[in-house]
Amino acid sequence: MSTPSQADVRRAIAAAQTVVVKVGSSSLTGPSGHLDPERLDSLVTALAQVRLMGARVVLVSSGAIAAGFGLLGFDSRPADVATQQATAAVGQGLLMARYETSFARYGIRVGQILITAEDTIRATQYRNVQRTLERLLDLGVVPIVNENDSLASNEIRFGDNDRLSALIANLVRADALVLLTDVDALYTAPPSQPDSRRIAYVPNVIDALGDIRVSGAGSKVGTGGMVTKLEAARVAAVSGIPAVLTCAANAGPALMGDPVGTVFAPVKQRGSSRRLWIGFAAEPRGTIVVDSGAAQAVRGGRASLLAAGAVEVRGAFSAGDPVWVDDEAGAHLARGLAGYDSEEIPQMLGRNTAQLKRFLGDQYAHPLVHRDNLVVL
Repeated sequence: MSTPSQADVRRAIAAAQTVVVKVGSSSLTGPSGHLDPERLDSLVTALAQVRLMGARVVLVSSGAIAAGFGLLGFDSRPADVATQQATAAVGQGLLMARYETSFARYGIRVGQILITAEDTIRATQYRNVQRTLERLLDLGVVPIVNENDSLASNEIRFGDNDRLSALIANLVRADALVLLTDVDALYTAPPSQPDSRRIAYVPNVIDALGDIRVSGAGSKVGTGGMVTKLEAARVAAVSGIPAVLTCAANAGPALMGDPVGTVFAPVKQRGSSRRLWIGFAAEPRGTIVVDSGAAQAVRGGRASLLAAGAVEVRGAFSAGDPVWVDDEAGAHLARGLAGYDSEEIPQMLGRNTAQLKRFLGDQYAHPLVHRDNLVVL
């Protein structure tokens, strides 16, 4: 596909009929780290304007832990996971109450969606999330999405709402992704450095990643950093979705296509949202190593991974979990959803379909990873 101009990308964002907006904790809190109702109301005003103009809006909002830690008597965000989860359980209710009251000023209903990566890896749960979001949007509701911090484990989670927002954007087939943070744009280096300059347009985020020096650290109330924003922009770009990154104060102008922040052009035509989800949603639990013939077939993009071409299995995983498919040199070829538990696979390695049926039974005469659940990197 040809590379659009900056003006083209901004016009596409302004014309978006379905838009996903992500806001981080630091954009919703004051100097004390507590939830700031004025900041929240300002954001809602910008989103309500777009919604009342006819666009469908999904808000991916952090802030549950930031909203809850003050209520529980903590001076700052707790460091241990159990206390963070408890704080999120308290804060999520307050966060949603604030959003509901603020959107109600414009006659707009909101709905809460709390998800974990594990909820959405398998096809059935994925379709449930997709169906619920689509129905809420059809009803004119603004879905407010957050990772279920009270239940998500460190082993399988999105980890930050930047990546989640990009995945939600391809799940609802959004026309634009807006990433709101505590800086007004992407810079060539941290803005505090004297040689830093603002980048208004990124035609190819994949090529640009090597030329930008960014900090990986998040704010004192959030979990992300500029690295996660760029990763979200990358996921959106390869999903065929234009994105803009700016501060929450610029939310309205960004949604209107004004020259604020940094815009990222899509680098591919829109693909299957299901396959993109497999490719980006969760870290693989294990690895299936394949021989050269199978590696060539996988690279071709149209073949399932059969047991006959597999030589080794690593890690512990269950059927339906995401796994790497590697060649014998250790290079990642693809990500996919395993068709079997890891302990079942060793007895299948190197056997063709006829042998699997004869020695193990018909239930084993299926691909280790079906091509519909296989995403070539």
